[in-house]
Amino acid sequence: MRILYAAEAGSRAWGFESPDSDYDVRFIYVHPRDWYLSIREQRDVIEQPLTGLLDVSGWDLRKALRLFGSSNPALYEWLFSPVVYTESGNLAKELRILATSSYSHRALAWHYFRMAQKNYGRYIRGRESARLKKYLYVVRPLVMVHWMIEHRALPPIRLETALGGLNLPTPFRAALDSLLESKRRTPELGEGPRLPELDRWIEESLRLSEQFCANAPDERPSTDDLDGIYRALVFHGCASVCPAG
Repeated sequence: MRILYAAEAGSRAWGFESPDSDYDVRFIYVHPRDWYLSIREQRDVIEQPLTGLLDVSGWDLRKALRLFGSSNPALYEWLFSPVVYTESGNLAKELRILATSSYSHRALAWHYFRMAQKNYGRYIRGRESARLKKYLYVVRPLVMVHWMIEHRALPPIRLETALGGLNLPTPFRAALDSLLESKRRTPELGEGPRLPELDRWIEESLRLSEQFCANAPDERPSTDDLDGIYRALVFHGCASVCPAG
């Protein structure tokens, strides 16, 4: 198989990794042409166990394009990651262009809202103390939704970039900046008292985000466009560089 695109996902792409954070490498690959002409059902995911800090997995081209067609949030984050390891040909570029005009804001917004709601309810709400790093896994998805509300556009993946483009309360920003600095310096933040400035912003943002999700645009990529990309890579581009067998 040939790797068409590989990028960082997770905390290193989001910009708040710890000194000992894993490298979450995600990639899209294409097989030789005959692999796609078989009647057999074949595995379309590669999950490679590696030692140390590497967490590596990838999706076959056909799987990736199908998920792109449903506005898959994980794939969106791969494609727009600020840390790209390799990019072969025009696949990622073409998908980014399609995404800017036709990725479902509703699908992304619901994904981020539910992620924030789940993490807040599981790790923070109703507790006297909390694992402090969990705040970042609530705040970031809500910041993504805020960006979509204010800009009516897809959000940047890196948290600092998104924060820089939003009007946010000064006490909230000060508390968040302090938490981010501690996260980058400390392997494990551990448990600590609740952060009231973050709590207030989170509670209000959950209400605002849920209202936005219900009415956000739900444009989806064209299947014809994705079929064209798929055929060009498998039956033209791959024919010359990935001989059968």
